[in-house]
Amino acid sequence: MTTGNFGTAINCMDGRVQCPVKHWLKENSGVDYVDMITEPGADKLMAEGSLSQREAIRAKVMISVSHHKSGVVAVVGHHDCAGNPVAKEEHLRHIRKAMDTVKSWNLGVRVLGLWVDDKWEVEPLAGSGD
Repeated sequence: MTTGNFGTAINCMDGRVQCPVKHWLKENSGVDYVDMITEPGADKLMAEGSLSQREAIRAKVMISVSHHKSGVVAVVGHHDCAGNPVAKEEHLRHIRKAMDTVKSWNLGVRVLGLWVDDKWEVEPLAGSGD
């Protein structure tokens, strides 16, 4: 039996963003643990990747939601991303589109968009979590 509250982050594999995202989710979403689902440039993959790529992530999210009872799923993009080397505005577009994808899965969870800036600080996207 799982104890504690879980959240889920669809995050870049870049090790610089793991801790800031984990700490932000713990402080702002009332979770004890964060299941990290990582891919290079995860925001772009979720926004523009193939159906099979998105379905592979969906399967991992489903484990977190069904087994760990995760109540929040965050889609993350970050500054200086090697897997998605675009301007912040393009990242934000990818994050929002990826959020729509996650929402379309009808998981019954809160969906957030997070941006990690050049100081490795997390900024929630306006309107995310609605």
